[in-house]
Amino acid sequence: MAFVLLEVEAIRKHFGPEPVLDGVTFDVRPGDRIGLVGPNGCGKTTLLRILSGREEPDGGACRLHASVHLGFLEQQPIFEPEQTLHDEARSALAGLLALQQEAEAVSEAISQTSDEIEQNRLAARYDHLLHELNLNDAFNLDHKIARVLAGLGFSSNRFEQPAASLSGGEQNRLMLAKLLLAEPNFMILDEPSNHLDLEATKWLEDILLDSSAAMIIVSHDRYFLDKVTNRTLELFHGTVESYAGNFSAYWRQKAERLLVQRRTYEKQKEEIEKTKEFIRRNAYGQKHAQAEDRRKKLVRLEAELVAPPREIVEPPMAFPVAARSGDIIIKVDKAAKSYDRMLFEDLSFDILRGQRWALLGPNGCGKTTLIRCLLGLEQPDAGSITLGQGLEVGYFDQQLAALDDDAEVVDAIRDKRNQLNTQQRRDLLARFGICGDTALQKVYNLSGGERCRAALARLAACEANILILDEPTNHLDIWSRDALERALNDFDGTVLFVSHDRYFINKVVDHLLVFEPDKVSIIEGNYDTYQYLVGRKKDDAPEEKIGEVPPKPDKSARKSIKPSKKSTKKRRFPYRKVADLEDEIFIRETLVQELQNELAQLETLRNGDRVRRIMAKIAKEQETLKTLYEHWEEATELNW
Repeated sequence: MAFVLLEVEAIRKHFGPEPVLDGVTFDVRPGDRIGLVGPNGCGKTTLLRILSGREEPDGGACRLHASVHLGFLEQQPIFEPEQTLHDEARSALAGLLALQQEAEAVSEAISQTSDEIEQNRLAARYDHLLHELNLNDAFNLDHKIARVLAGLGFSSNRFEQPAASLSGGEQNRLMLAKLLLAEPNFMILDEPSNHLDLEATKWLEDILLDSSAAMIIVSHDRYFLDKVTNRTLELFHGTVESYAGNFSAYWRQKAERLLVQRRTYEKQKEEIEKTKEFIRRNAYGQKHAQAEDRRKKLVRLEAELVAPPREIVEPPMAFPVAARSGDIIIKVDKAAKSYDRMLFEDLSFDILRGQRWALLGPNGCGKTTLIRCLLGLEQPDAGSITLGQGLEVGYFDQQLAALDDDAEVVDAIRDKRNQLNTQQRRDLLARFGICGDTALQKVYNLSGGERCRAALARLAACEANILILDEPTNHLDIWSRDALERALNDFDGTVLFVSHDRYFINKVVDHLLVFEPDKVSIIEGNYDTYQYLVGRKKDDAPEEKIGEVPPKPDKSARKSIKPSKKSTKKRRFPYRKVADLEDEIFIRETLVQELQNELAQLETLRNGDRVRRIMAKIAKEQETLKTLYEHWEEATELNW
C-alpha cells in the first residue's frame, strides 16, 4: 500500500461563531491528483493555506511525510523592483543553480590539489553533483525557463520586463511558472487556470498530466478538472466527502448519493411522525402499553437521526420571456478593426433570432473589441455592423462596471426600461442567490461571486431579447455556472458571449466564432464540434465543408471567413525550414551530452585547464542552442 504524503486529521477553523472547517479529515498518496470543489465561501482557500503551512488551524493536525517537497501557488506575489520576469522565473531554480556553482568550485579544487586522496574525495563529490545536474536537466535551464514562460503566454521579448510592472493576472501566471519550474513532488494549486486563455490552459493541463507529482487543485473549470484530476473532495458545511474519479464522475456519484440520502432521510422522518402520532392517539387508551413501547422506539430513532441530505442548492436563475424581434439580430458585413495590429478584417456573418453564439480565441485577439463594435461602443475601421429590428440589448461587462459600488444592491440592479418596485427587485435578486440582508448591503461589500450574480440579476431586470455577455462565469462557482447554463438554455431570446469556460460553451452554444492566427472561422456547433473538426482536418481550406460530425449538435458544416492577412510580426532570424533547425538542435544537444560525459571522467577532472576548456565549450553550445530554440519558435510561428 502506498505511503501517505499528507495526513489531515480533524482540522477545525473559526472566523466567527460558525466554523469554516469543522473536522476536515482525508489523506493524500502518491499519484493522487485531487480536485477540491465546493461553493464559494465554503473555506477552500483557507484549507489550502492550512495544508501549505501558511495558516494555523484552531484544532486538528496536518502531517507531511519527510520526503515531500511542497509547492504552493501564491495568489498575491510581491516582487523586488529590479527583478525581471526572467530573473524571477530563474529564482525558482535556485537549488540547481547552487549545485552548478558548487560543481564549478569542486572542479577548480580538483585541478589545484595534488593529494590523490583529496582528489578522489572531490571527484566522488563532483560525480554526485554531475549526476544530480544531469538528472534535473540542469544544463538546459534557460531553455526550460523559456518553454514554461512561453507556454503561459509570455513572449521572449518580455523576459527582461520588470516583474513588478506586470498586471495582476500576469503576476499570477509568473508565480505558476515558478511553481512548475521548481518541480515539487506535491503541489497545491488555487485556481491555476485563472487569467489563462484557452491555449495556455490546455498547455497547463498537459504539463500537469505529465507530472508525477501529487496535487490538490481548487478550480471552477470543470473541463480542466475532468482532464487533470483522478479524485474529488467536496468541501461543504465544514467537512469533506471523498469521491473516486474526476469532476464528471463526482457529479454522477453525488446525484446517486443524494438520491439515497433523501430517501433515507424522508423514510426516517415519516417513521418518526407515524410513531409520534401513534403515541398521541394511544397514550391513555387500551393500547397504552404499545404506546410506551413506541415511546422507547422514538427515543432510539431520535438518538440515531439520519443527517439531512448533503445538498448544495443552486440559485434558481432565470431570465424573463423575450419580446419578439426580427429574424436577423445582427448582420456583420466585411468589418475590419485594428490598433497596433490587425484584429479582424473582411469579417462577415449573420446572427439569427434564438441562436447562441460564443466568441473563442486567445487573450488579446480582438473578442472584446468585436463585442464593443457590436454594441456600438466602438466603430469598425471598415465594413458595417447592423442591428435588427425590435432589439432590446442586455450587456454583461466582465468588469461589472454597471453596478454602482456605493449603492445598495437592491438599488444597483434598477433598470430604466423596467421600473420594478423594491420587493420585485428583492425577489429577482433571490432568484440569483442574493437573499436577506445581503440585498441591502453596499455593492462594494459583496464578494466577487455575489457581484457577478448581482450583475446577472440586473441583466434579467432589463428584460432584453438579446444577451451579450463578456466572461459571465468569472467568479461563479460550479453550481452557479450550472444554474446560468440552464437559465440561458431556457431563455427564448438570442445569446452572444465571450468565455474561456469550455464546459460552459459546450452546454450553451450552437455557433462558435473562433479567432485563429490566420483567420476567423464560424463553427456550427459547440466546443466538442470544434475539437472534432480540428482533429479531422487542421488546415481546412476556406469555404470547405466537412460532412460528418458527432450527433450533437445537429448542424455539421464548417465555413471559414476570408483569412486575415499574414502576421505582420517581423523576423529576427533568416528564413530556415523547421526540420533543418530541429536537425541542428539535435546535433548540438548530442554534442553537449558528449562534452558532459567527458567532463565526468576522472582523468579530465585532474586537468584543470582541460576542465575549463570543456566547460567553456558547453557554455558556448548552450548559448547557441538558446538562439536555435528561439529561431525554431519563430519558424514554427511564421513559416507558411
